[in-house]
Amino acid sequence: MPANVMVGYDGSPTACAALNAAAVLFPNAHAWITHIWTPPFASTKLRRRLRTAAASADELVELIEREGAREADAIAATGVALAKAAEWDAEPMVKRTIGSEGLRLAQLAEKLDTDVIVVGDRGLGGSEALLGSVSDMVVHYATVPVLVVPNPMLADEAAALAAGPVVVGYDGSPGADAAVDGVRRLFPSREVILVAVRDEGADIPVSPAATDLELVRLDEPAGLGRWRERAVADALIDCADRRGAAVLAVGSRGRSLPREVLLGSVAVAAVHRSQRPVLVTHG
Repeated sequence: MPANVMVGYDGSPTACAALNAAAVLFPNAHAWITHIWTPPFASTKLRRRLRTAAASADELVELIEREGAREADAIAATGVALAKAAEWDAEPMVKRTIGSEGLRLAQLAEKLDTDVIVVGDRGLGGSEALLGSVSDMVVHYATVPVLVVPNPMLADEAAALAAGPVVVGYDGSPGADAAVDGVRRLFPSREVILVAVRDEGADIPVSPAATDLELVRLDEPAGLGRWRERAVADALIDCADRRGAAVLAVGSRGRSLPREVLLGSVAVAAVHRSQRPVLVTHG
């Protein structure tokens, strides 16, 4: 069954790249191309023109409301055109908010029962805000899986999107099992490879639902705290690169064994450091 996808789209090259990558990963999907319209509600160039045209502050507000809405609709329509060219069944969604774009995307995805949210890792939106901060907020607040797509991707990374395996960071926790379950739902025909980063000699329990999957065991890198989290993420990323993965998947919850370190911290590091798409699942 085709996936129901929500794409956070701001018209930037990064957003376009995320949409194009997702179209390869989720062929024939139904998609909501979602533009979150935020203060100051118009691009810098448009506001500059409107300030010149307005005779008063009240008129400027009216012009920004009207022309800003038109600009937002045009951005979403452009994304829909790209999605349809990639053979998606796409429709626009423009929502105005004065709060966090990432939180609003997460709320909309939950309301519409989407299977996955797709965002780029960074880029400039209409409000001059870094899209990277939006992707961080989506990952933090979402209750559905979030795919964060880096830009630019190299030729071999892009080529892997079509048929490459999905590498899943695995520690035997409920959060890791939720990641496996989410990957199998979203990528039913892909090879799934579990990768466990562990202390030397430590065993990684594998749930019955994952015993049929290949498990790659890597020795845990030295270090503590944030340095260790980055090193674990880098080990997962390196394995994904060596296996030609289409996607690296990590859980946002769970406990690495035997040390009590939240897997979510590794997930954040993977999102920030991977040059391949990262799927963050929640469970």
